[in-house]
Amino acid sequence: MAHTVEIPFGGKTITIETGRMAKQASGAVVVSCGDTIVLVTAVAAKTAKEGQSFFPLTVNYQEKFYAGGRIPGGFFKREARPTDSETLTCRLIDRPIRPLFPENFLNDTQIIATVISAEKDCDPGILAMTGASASLMVSDIPFQGPIAGVRVGRVDGKFIANPSTEELAASDLEIVVAASRDAVIMVEGGAAEVSEEDMLEAIFFGHASVQPLLDAQEKLASLAGVPKRTIEPPVIDEALKAKVTGLAYDKIRGAVRIKSKVERHDRIDEITDEVLTALLPEHEGREREIKEFLGDFEYKLVREHILKDGERIDGRDTKTIRPITTEVKLLPRAHGSSLFTRGETQALVATTLGTGSDEQRIDSVYGESKKRFLLHYNFPPYSVGETSFRLGPGRREIGHGALAERALERVLPSYDIFPYTVRIVSEILESNGSSSMATVCGGSQALMDAGVPIKAPVAGIAMGLIKEDADVAILSDILGDEDHLGDMDFKVAGTEKGVTALQMDIKITGVTRAIMQQALQQAREGRLHILGRMAEGITTHRSELSAYAPRITSIWIKTDRIRDVIGAGGKTIRSITESTGVTIDIEDTGRINIASCDATACEKAIKIIRDLTAEAEEGKLYMGTVKKVMEFGAFVEIFPGTEGLVHISELDTERVKKVTDILNDGDKVLVKCIGIDKQGKIKLSRKEALGAALPE
Repeated sequence: MAHTVEIPFGGKTITIETGRMAKQASGAVVVSCGDTIVLVTAVAAKTAKEGQSFFPLTVNYQEKFYAGGRIPGGFFKREARPTDSETLTCRLIDRPIRPLFPENFLNDTQIIATVISAEKDCDPGILAMTGASASLMVSDIPFQGPIAGVRVGRVDGKFIANPSTEELAASDLEIVVAASRDAVIMVEGGAAEVSEEDMLEAIFFGHASVQPLLDAQEKLASLAGVPKRTIEPPVIDEALKAKVTGLAYDKIRGAVRIKSKVERHDRIDEITDEVLTALLPEHEGREREIKEFLGDFEYKLVREHILKDGERIDGRDTKTIRPITTEVKLLPRAHGSSLFTRGETQALVATTLGTGSDEQRIDSVYGESKKRFLLHYNFPPYSVGETSFRLGPGRREIGHGALAERALERVLPSYDIFPYTVRIVSEILESNGSSSMATVCGGSQALMDAGVPIKAPVAGIAMGLIKEDADVAILSDILGDEDHLGDMDFKVAGTEKGVTALQMDIKITGVTRAIMQQALQQAREGRLHILGRMAEGITTHRSELSAYAPRITSIWIKTDRIRDVIGAGGKTIRSITESTGVTIDIEDTGRINIASCDATACEKAIKIIRDLTAEAEEGKLYMGTVKKVMEFGAFVEIFPGTEGLVHISELDTERVKKVTDILNDGDKVLVKCIGIDKQGKIKLSRKEALGAALPE
């Protein structure tokens, strides 16, 4: 039986329906807003795989081209691998729902969100976030929801829930908030150097906005009436736990105080091997349980040491930032480069400048678009001392790269000032916490090293939280282990003035507004410290581009003369590029960008284009070439492809009987433009140019 709920939201109506489509899934809903429709399904295996020790949740988000009335571009006409945009939406759905499954629920679970109709002013990804929660709510899958998502913008100081495309273009911030009834669970977004106070207001505006969506999901679940599966609580073998405690507890207490990541992990591995060697002969097949006890000890002891002693794994207090070193201009051929090291995290970042032809072309359900700023983040396995099969960037790499890209995008110069395509590549060489924020810092320095006139340097910092009842510790510049064992991962990037990007994942429900406010303020203090250290390497953009970077010169022509530069079948523009070696990008507005490392070649190309598109001006002198002699006068070319008529009466001060008495084909002659008629025909005079100086 089908059931539907409707929710007025942001001036529109969101509809959630179940029981009509995909009825063999454990749970399925259709979420609609305007002409945007998303089908979201949830399926969980009936039983967990034998020996399963983690929760195998997968989330897939897919945009079908038919949803926008389009056929995929290129030779392959079937939707292929997920785009970066689809992958980022998968992460937005996954991150808030993953912590809301029971700890001992280990059945394979899959969420699939399919966009089946799309209009540009209603974001299907945001609907899919709410749809994922709703599909779980109407299923028999144990889920501690509901949650819902909203995109928040701000125009003229007013916050807007799920703003339109036009409103987003005018907004000074854009964040996605996922929230439950009592808590904010996830935040992801960027801003134009917005203050921490305003960002906090935006987050809690988002939390308040989603409450009607939560009410609707609870009502829909009640209408569907599907009982949840019974999950048996885990049985703890207290006798085995006592043995593991006696063998390892004190040893792990000492191990978690080892400051070096590698040495600490090696020591914990040694302890694990010792315990397994001692207990497995008597408890064969219980290796997973023993390791879980050891993991619980590590979790408890690290957190206890921070809360009670105020000391972290590497010996720092809660606010101290790890030692920072920076180096710029270390890659001779890259247009800009930086090596940023913070503690045991290191990023090698390179900037490359390109032309309009280097822009990324994106084919989506809404049509084709272009992107002129790209940031690619690579996390090779050697950065954490491991080996793994490498095929392409994973979801984590795409997500971290998008966060760093968002952090830097707001400080880039406008296209009119700096008409370059900019690509940043971050190679993570070492990782022990916050490699995405190291990418932001290194990326900012690499941009300045490349001569990109950014508005201000940008730094990033990852914050953490340890909370046990009333005891709270907010950690600046967290380590990888502190991220894994903590209650919050809160990344903040920005300039001295304000926040440019933010990402937050909260694993518990008790994070109050006061805690978040303190975390933002502490993050600002840490960010300012990092910016100070970065300034020791480079303070502003270089005045000169790299010798290996293209020099782009922009000129403007009338739009109706673009065809003259391109020529029939592109013949003219090919001739210019082949003869000069430059790269030429022509825009519909009449702007032409000429790029080359050779200034002389640029000047040559500009002259050719100027000559091709030059227009006669009344009263101006020109040195022309006679192209054709007629009885009534001579046609003289004053620019390539542009001719005017010198009537026989305008050849000389004396009466001229025959044109050939004065001019013949191929003659060079100084003429003056004496008029241009309504049809654009040019009237020239040799008579009025007699005795005049040659034009420059």
